[in-house]
Amino acid sequence: MSNELIAASLLLALTVMVHSVGMMALFRWVMRSLGIAASGFWPAAWLVIRIAYGLVAIHLIEIAVWAIYYWRQECLPDLESSFYFSGVTYTTVGYGDIVLPEHWRLLGPVEGLTGILMCGLSTGFFFATLSRLYAIQQKGT
Repeated sequence: MSNELIAASLLLALTVMVHSVGMMALFRWVMRSLGIAASGFWPAAWLVIRIAYGLVAIHLIEIAVWAIYYWRQECLPDLESSFYFSGVTYTTVGYGDIVLPEHWRLLGPVEGLTGILMCGLSTGFFFATLSRLYAIQQKGT
């Protein structure tokens, strides 16, 4: 069980690092784009679409981190199953059609909690960006 806890802690830390780096890159890009996006509906809509793509890309990288770990540790039979399990677990869909071996099963709930936290950060980022965009547009009217 101690190997499981160590692995869960390291995967959590790596996921947070990936999310932090991705969000900072996205944040810098958004700050440069807000002025252009404030010029009308379509530029603002395009900005929101690109933010969504960026956030999904960050989450897919994080899912891949967990999936590659499962695959390398031979927790699941192949890489495709590892990605599927990781995606279902990270997003807390939890179909239950593929499960981890008993000695690795603690990783599943930790990945789910990590996914909830990272999605919450992304939601907060989305809200903050839209609030800022709204404030900029209100100033201009």
